[in-house]
Parts: sequence; C-alpha cells; structure tokens
Amino acid sequence: MTGLLVLAAAVGMFEGNGDVGTVVHAGSAEYDSAARAYTVAGSGENMWFAADAFHFVWKKVSGDITLTADVRILGEGGDPHRKAVLMIRQSLDADSAYADAAVHGDGLTSLQTRHAKGAATHEIQTSVAGPARVRISKRGDWFYVSVAAEGGELRPAGGWMKAAIEGEFYVGIGVCAHNKDAVERAVFSNVEVGAPSGETRPWSTVETVTIASTDRRAVFTQEGYIGAPTWNPDGEALVFLDQGRLWRVAASGGQPEPIETGPGLVCTRSYGFAPDGRTLAFTAHAGKRGLDQIYIMPVAGGKARRVTEEAPSRFSGWSPDGKTLIYSGGRGNATSVLTIPTKGGKETLLIPSATDAEYSPDGRYVYFTSLRGGSQQVWRVRADGSGAEQVTTGAMINWSPHGSPDGKWLAFLSGLPNSRGEVLVRVMSLADGEIRVMGSLWHRGAMMEAPCWSPDCKRLAFVSSFEF
Repeated sequence: MTGLLVLAAAVGMFEGNGDVGTVVHAGSAEYDSAARAYTVAGSGENMWFAADAFHFVWKKVSGDITLTADVRILGEGGDPHRKAVLMIRQSLDADSAYADAAVHGDGLTSLQTRHAKGAATHEIQTSVAGPARVRISKRGDWFYVSVAAEGGELRPAGGWMKAAIEGEFYVGIGVCAHNKDAVERAVFSNVEVGAPSGETRPWSTVETVTIASTDRRAVFTQEGYIGAPTWNPDGEALVFLDQGRLWRVAASGGQPEPIETGPGLVCTRSYGFAPDGRTLAFTAHAGKRGLDQIYIMPVAGGKARRVTEEAPSRFSGWSPDGKTLIYSGGRGNATSVLTIPTKGGKETLLIPSATDAEYSPDGRYVYFTSLRGGSQQVWRVRADGSGAEQVTTGAMINWSPHGSPDGKWLAFLSGLPNSRGEVLVRVMSLADGEIRVMGSLWHRGAMMEAPCWSPDCKRLAFVSSFEF
C-alpha cells in the first residue's frame, strides 16, 4: 500500500481508524462493547526516526488530555520491538509531531516523542517492564507516562518530554509490527480519555542519557524533589540525595539503598567519588541550623571526616590526583570557588564571584560558572586561577559544567534568561566547539549539580522534575 491514510468507520468511542505511513498489509480495528475492549491489528516497518508506519485508531480533541488503557500484546514470537501505543499526535501525516506511551513486545515501556514535524524520534525508557495499565498525559507542551501493575495504582513511570502539539490534534491507540511483512495484534481494554487532575504534586526521576543516541532511561522515580546523581566508580550504580540522606541505586533500576554517612549529618547539595574510587566527598551540615561543610568518608565504610573549617562550603569536585577538593563557598558578599587539601588545612581562594567549578581530567584547567561577562556563562581558568577564558556564548545562559573523563566533552545546562520553563542538557566537543542537545528538562530543583559522567564517558546522569 502507499503512504496515504485510508480511513475506516468509527470504532467504539473513536471517530476513525486507518494506516499511517507506508504499510504492506492493511490494519484493522474491532470493538467488543461487552468486554469494553479494542483489538487492533497493525503492520508497518517501524515508528521511529522521521516517519511512522502503523495502524491508528483515533479521535480529535484539544487542550490538556489523558489517555488510559489496559494493554496486552497478543501472540508469541513476533519482533521484540513490535509496539502497542497510546498516542497523542498533531496530524495523520507519517512524519507528524507526536508523543506516545509505547509497550513493546519484550515488555519495554517508553515515552517516545517526535518534537516537531519531520524531526527524529527520541525516547525515555522506563524502568517498568510489561505494565498492565498505561496512561499518557499532556499538560501544555509536556508529556509523561504513568503505569500500573495488575490491580495496582497508576504512578509516574519517570521522565517528561516536550513536543509541539497545539490546537486540535488526534488521540488514540495503535499497533506497529516492526516488520513490514507481518501483522501484529494488541488488545486495549477499559480505555478512558479525560482531563488531567487539577491537583499537582512534585515528582523527580533519576535519569541517564546515552551520548551517541541521545535516548534517555528512567532509573528511579520518587515523589518530591531529589538531588542530582553521580556515578559509582564501577559505573553500575548511581548515588543521589533525598531528604537529607545519600542513596545508591543500580543504573539499570531498582530500589535504592541508603549510604550511612554518620549520625547527626544532614546531606545537601553535591557529592562525588575520588579518582581512585576509594573515598566519597559530600556536603552536609550538623543539625537543623548548621551551615554546609564538606566531609569525606571511605567507600568501604568508616567515619566521615570534616575537611573544611569555613562555612558555608559546598563540594564541587576532586583534583585528578585526588589531593585537592574544589568547592563553592560564601565568603564576604560573594560566592567564590575555593580549594583545600583533602587532608584538611587552609583553604585557597581560586576564583572570586564564581561557582559550579570542576577540574579538567588532565588537571590543567578549572571550568566554572560566572556572571563576569554580563550573563551567566561557562568559563575556564588555568589550575592556578590565571588566564580566564569564556567557553560558552550566545543568548542562552549556561551553567553547571562537567567535563568527560576522557577530556573530549563538556556537559552543561542551558536556558533562556528569566525563564522557569525549558532547560536543555547540552554537550560541547572540546575539539571543535560543536554543541549537541541531549534532552530538555522542566526547570525546577537540582538537575546536574554533581559530577555526572559515567566512567566510560558514554552516558550522563541527571534529575528531571515535574509537577502533576
């Protein structure tokens, strides 16, 4: 068949159905009113890149919306990437902007978006496999997915993505075989279309993004605001902050376990492992009214030792040789970048009126955030504090720089001035200055304060937060 959409009659609550994009075998849809179930059959090679091929059952709506259904893919032995989707789509064109909750044949469940017509598709893989019930929600330009086990309560699956879907658009269910010569079937039951709840609560997700593909994965989702993650030295786990404690969670997902930092210490802000992986530095204060100080403790276990004397002091990073800590501290009327030997002693003022500092992997430079050029940008100096150079420019403000361990990339956050909306995670090639976008986040809470590169330099870690 050609890529033209062939419309069929209304099915249940939906106004129409048809094949989107180029398919070899025509799809179909049936509704069993007694069972409140839709059986959708679809062919199609894929729903990815810049064009889709699948069978879609739809109705037109506008405004904020939720679509919820029990989802079950039928049959065995099909392509593991065949998909049953709950979709919100701007048009019926094959390259339309869209967002969907996609349940794959192997159980993988993802939030997928094509943020604009003709753009490439991206996804956030959830840490939940094969949910019984799924919901996709639209709030303005932002989309998120909720899932539930059999008989369980729907809860956010983690991660939020943005897509330009405006005015009147299509909402519905669909199936893609992920094989142009096959037809796959899925059952969508107890389907509901409604409006999001008016009450909102904050949720946060520890996420990773793969540099090569820019695809994201939700590792752990928690109600409330949590601190930005850093990688365990082996690359198999992430450490994050929640309610004054440090927690470790497997990078593949699972339940976090607490890290004991000692009685009376309330952890805050940033934290990170020494280059040899044996020691963890973290920011904490003693008691409810204490000021932030920097502590270090053996990873294998043992008592935490306070390094700094002046307060407040907030950890940023380690020198490559592990002998020096670099941090931010309020001194006088400004926040500045300071250093101190890891064994303790006298602190050194390195960069006045600056923050977010990290050494480059070779120890030659220190990257930091400053307003010295008139807007918030990333700068660098030599390790002794001399030779300041501006690294980022343009209309966006940029902050929270983190260099990759191989010295090839610089990751940082970017946003428009005075905006509480979208924030971009970006990486710059230090060889030629080329900048790539890894993803967009809603601007709230800590996102990428801690050292965020995986040891193999293939992934970044950050926190995304949203209120719904």
